[in-house]
Amino acid sequence: MSDRTLSPRPSQLDKAAFVAAYGEIYEHSPWVAELTWEKALTVAQDTPEGLAEAMGEVLASAPAERQLEVIRAHPDLAGKAAVAGELTDDSTREQAGAGLDQCSPKEMARFERLNAAYKAKFGFPFVMAVKGSDRYAILDAFETRLENDPAEERRTAVEQINRIARFRLEARADAGK
Repeated sequence: MSDRTLSPRPSQLDKAAFVAAYGEIYEHSPWVAELTWEKALTVAQDTPEGLAEAMGEVLASAPAERQLEVIRAHPDLAGKAAVAGELTDDSTREQAGAGLDQCSPKEMARFERLNAAYKAKFGFPFVMAVKGSDRYAILDAFETRLENDPAEERRTAVEQINRIARFRLEARADAGK
């Protein structure tokens, strides 16, 4: 467990304040924060790791359709929203950190082909926690995960979304927000 503390401290917030502060950790899905708060937060959730675990359990235990809503709220990696500058601030930083804003035209075309093939097979965008990765590893993961069956890929996407949430909470603690 980390000695870093989130600010504002989740355990000290009422529901509205908690959702206002942490509702966008999961891309366009404040319901994850709402249900997390309803489980009675303690000081254990005042750290990035503690809150990430609590929020992750909410998503992992949600019905498949709710999980799919969260997955579908994520943008394509190196997709049209990124090119048009329409990503959330968190997604913009995450994709740029992996070098997705520096793709060559050939790499961009490969991302577009893989995004289309992935969506055609699974009905949702490819989601990967890209922190610490680069565009080459992401493209390789894309091709590997296209071999998964739909249920396995939904579970993998949820795991990746929970990693993204943890990274976002750690970044907030490090920034002293």
